[in-house]
Amino acid sequence: MIVKTEQSPDTFGIKQALSKIDFTDTFSTTNHKDSLVTIAHLIFGTMPKRVMFLMRLRNALVKVFGLKTDMDKSFKSDFRSGGNIGFIKVFSVEDNEVLIGADDKHLNFRVSVFNSKESQYNIKVTTLVEYKNTFGKIYMALIKPFHILIVKYMVKQAYKL
Repeated sequence: MIVKTEQSPDTFGIKQALSKIDFTDTFSTTNHKDSLVTIAHLIFGTMPKRVMFLMRLRNALVKVFGLKTDMDKSFKSDFRSGGNIGFIKVFSVEDNEVLIGADDKHLNFRVSVFNSKESQYNIKVTTLVEYKNTFGKIYMALIKPFHILIVKYMVKQAYKL
């Protein structure tokens, strides 16, 4: 198995990410060859065609609810604090953890890409979600199966022995 599901690590970034956590999951893979920024790029910097299709479908469906579908006006394609990867903002880049995410009117989410330095499954990708309202909870319930498939697929892109 290249990607496995596991418990969320207890990192500084995760502890500081959101005021409350309503949903979380963690997927891990192994990569000892690349820097953490390169690994985050492997996971989030390129979108496979299937994922792009699902994101376009999502954007078309949620636009009527006023959810974010476009890049932030302050968009900077830069993988450092304050930069962006697509519509996702880079909150922090540390030696062992990168924290990215976005805030919207229905929910806030963060993703921690953490290197635990373990011999196997050292790269931990943890999604954290904070619901802002009932719509956020319903939205997450609807997209959860797609979220799991997409994130596992994207994490698999970072696998290197």
